[in-house]
Amino acid sequence: MTTSHEIKCINKSDRDNAHERIMYIGGINNGKNWRLSQQVAIQGIEKGDWNFYVSRGGQRVRVLIATSRYGNKYLKTEIDNEMTNNLLSLPECPT
Repeated sequence: MTTSHEIKCINKSDRDNAHERIMYIGGINNGKNWRLSQQVAIQGIEKGDWNFYVSRGGQRVRVLIATSRYGNKYLKTEIDNEMTNNLLSLPECPT
C-alpha cells in the first residue's frame, strides 16, 4: 500500500545545477523527523511504496520523478501557480 508523506525540508549539495542540488528530503511522521536520500525516495516512488508532496498555500503539490537530459533521475514538484521549484525553496533539514 502506498503511503503519502509531506516533504518539509531538504539538504542541498553545493552544486550549481538545480537537478543535482537535492541530496536529502525530510519531514515529520508520527512526531519523529525522517530523512531520505533523493535516490532512496525515487526508488520508493518507483516501487509504489511512497508518494511525496509539499504544501503551498494550503494546497498539496505533488512531487514527481523527472529525468535530466543526461539521464539522471531527480525529484521535482508539479508546476503550480506560485513557484516553479517548491522543493529548492524548502528550508534545510537538521542533520
